[in-house]
Amino acid sequence: MSSATGSAVEKQASAAAATTPRGRTRSAYPRYVAGKLGGAVVSLFAVLVTSFFLFRLIPGDPVKFMTGGRPVSAEQLAVYKEEFGLDLPLWEQFTDYCVKALTGDLGTSYQFHAPVVDKITEALPNTLLLTGTAFVLYTALGAFLGTRSAWRHGGPGDRLNTGLALTLYSIPSFWLGLLLIIVLSVGVDPIPGLFPTGGMESGREEGLAHVLDVAHHLVLPVVTLVAVEYGQTLLVTRSALLDEMGSDYLTTARAKGLRDDLVRRRHAVPNALLPTVTLVFVNLGRTVAGVILVETVFSWPGLGGLFYQALSVPDLPLVQGLFFVFAAAVILMNTLADLLYPMLDPRVGR
Repeated sequence: MSSATGSAVEKQASAAAATTPRGRTRSAYPRYVAGKLGGAVVSLFAVLVTSFFLFRLIPGDPVKFMTGGRPVSAEQLAVYKEEFGLDLPLWEQFTDYCVKALTGDLGTSYQFHAPVVDKITEALPNTLLLTGTAFVLYTALGAFLGTRSAWRHGGPGDRLNTGLALTLYSIPSFWLGLLLIIVLSVGVDPIPGLFPTGGMESGREEGLAHVLDVAHHLVLPVVTLVAVEYGQTLLVTRSALLDEMGSDYLTTARAKGLRDDLVRRRHAVPNALLPTVTLVFVNLGRTVAGVILVETVFSWPGLGGLFYQALSVPDLPLVQGLFFVFAAAVILMNTLADLLYPMLDPRVGR
């Protein structure tokens, strides 16, 4: 009888353990991950559908572009349409596009007569060089100044930082880029023209001279992106840290005799990371997309400039492929940020 009672008690204890918060946490995180991954897949499919139908609303006839505006016969037009599948019904074009996209085939560019994937691969390193450099600089600058501003909020430095950040963040990037070209490239007395007006290289240097030449061309577009983008990181970091500064654990840390910089670095900043991490990953996804207007203004041969060039035709396969890559990069980075949250804050994902 006693053994049966003991067995019943053990079963009840096992059942209770299975329903504890710890047990729920173990089973909740896989569901959390599965939900985020499933949402990413659905978003990618939605982008695939949107990219196909949206750009077919753009006015313009790609066949006329391919013929260079020359008078051509109906037979020649039919050959062009058949070559690029434009003679098929819309639903059949869409089905063919989706099937090929799942295998990594984004079609053939009308204007370059080359696979879209090849054109994207060719321009991607240039975009990563430009926007990657700017991303590192404006993220570090924004996080540093945002932390300083929050810790000394209300002071002259805080007012100066937030005012300047809001002003620069509200300026259109293309306008600032054009202004920098006028002042620092063309030159305005007494300021001489110090930097190239556009492009990525002069095309005459080799070795170390080539690296310095590319860096010289890189200065103005990077300065434009950093000036416009760092303010967002600063404001988000400052706001998140201000929310944490009134917490009891910071008062306790100070009561233990810790210096202000240690309290900030070891306690306040780590607990204010979530909004900043979200912003960093979103900006990291945008790094792949580049900044279309800035690359266009500075004639930078990246994905943004390629997208602008494709829109002017319209080169439907290239526009669709670039749009899908841009959106996929942002979705991927957002998903990675969501999966990282539970490591930064155990309350997320429970």
